[in-house]
Amino acid sequence: MSEAPRPKRRFRQRTVIPGFGLTLGYTLTCLGVIVLLPLATLVAKAAGLGPAGIWAVATDPRVASALRVSFGVSLLAALTASIFGGIVAWVLTRYDFPGRKLADAVVDLPFALPTAVAGIALASLYAPNGAVGSQLAKIGIEAAYTPVGIFIAMVFIGLPFAVRTVQPLIAEIDKEVEEASAILGASRIATLTRVVLPPLIPAVLTGFALAFARGVGEYGSIIFIAGNLPYVSEIAPLLIVIKLSEFDYEGASAIAVIMLAISFVTLLAINLIQAWSRRRFGYV
Repeated sequence: MSEAPRPKRRFRQRTVIPGFGLTLGYTLTCLGVIVLLPLATLVAKAAGLGPAGIWAVATDPRVASALRVSFGVSLLAALTASIFGGIVAWVLTRYDFPGRKLADAVVDLPFALPTAVAGIALASLYAPNGAVGSQLAKIGIEAAYTPVGIFIAMVFIGLPFAVRTVQPLIAEIDKEVEEASAILGASRIATLTRVVLPPLIPAVLTGFALAFARGVGEYGSIIFIAGNLPYVSEIAPLLIVIKLSEFDYEGASAIAVIMLAISFVTLLAINLIQAWSRRRFGYV
């Protein structure tokens, strides 16, 4: 007996709402023009230096120091924002208290606030003669014009990402599951680590990635509080601006490509960990 012919796989399944071809073309055009074309132009501009020239830029002591500050502080700030953002999201979602809606709205202020305004406000607050900076100076901590100030600014702009990505999932966790865990004799720590945290891990990683990406590319809110001292508190985006002001377009493009490559590898690693956590804990 001959086997029945297998049905051909169709690239596109019929849907109730038409317009697949038009919307796919629109999507590919937008991605190509808005995302891929500028990145390709950037890489092409940096390619004028050649591999040896790009390596020379990457190994320049000042550039290497700026990259360490940008990426190192961004990782630390994203981690801090993820931890405290999760706590803030839990409080805003699970507890009802006076001013909760106001506090929930304040979380979004870094989204709406112009970065320069945020930078000036942070610099004024944490400067040696500022309200907070003067108190920190008494215990030997200098915040403004140091990497500590960069860290504070990056946590400020990254916190909303950490809160908003976790908050919807916290709202979906059924309280009865926690009560069942307590009835079965689990301690609070066991309930937290085995019942509450597993479904939140993918969202926490997403918030971490968003906060990290925002911190790496941030400029306006950092330059006012960083001090911009070479080898101390100079960030890579500022170095790109300096290169552009010196008409060194290839050098600026090379630094940008290096940042792009490091960011891509870092975000790829975060996404792989996120995919593993989804398979491991069974949540999407």
